[in-house]
Amino acid sequence: MKMERKTREVLITAELSEKEQRIETGDPVFDHMLTSLFFYMQKGARIKATWDLRHHLWEDTGLVIGSLLSEYAKGQNVNRFGNAIMPMDDALVLVSVDLSRSFLMFDLEFPSGEGFEPSLVKEFFQAFSRSYPATIHVKKLAGFDPHHICEASFKAFGVALKEALKPSSRVESTKGEI
Repeated sequence: MKMERKTREVLITAELSEKEQRIETGDPVFDHMLTSLFFYMQKGARIKATWDLRHHLWEDTGLVIGSLLSEYAKGQNVNRFGNAIMPMDDALVLVSVDLSRSFLMFDLEFPSGEGFEPSLVKEFFQAFSRSYPATIHVKKLAGFDPHHICEASFKAFGVALKEALKPSSRVESTKGEI
């Protein structure tokens, strides 16, 4: 399964693979975060991107990955909910996911560091939330190092998505549909 987004600002292709990780966005920080995300989801991914601004890269990649995973789960009953609390040295981050409707609660404050910009992280999660659609809560419980906080959020998101996307024997809604 493959998704592509082509605008005047970006060209992004993403696909799930058996085990291979090949993330080539041209932004080493983002490559590292996406590699962590898919590793902890226990899914392989190939992502390639060209872009004009980092903001467009992070936002549009969130749109593409959200759409890709939504298409992957389409027509299946999945657990719907997943959550994780991820430690990484000084950082402790909680991520909770409900694969039902678009909403983001983002409480992940950290100082900008080399390559780590809080606004880009928020744009990624916001875009994913819109395109899946998914309710996502991201909350920093502890931490001061931008790298550790950012990476813990992507790892926790991967673990939460892995749980939420697991097959279920029923529709996980009292309404009978999501």
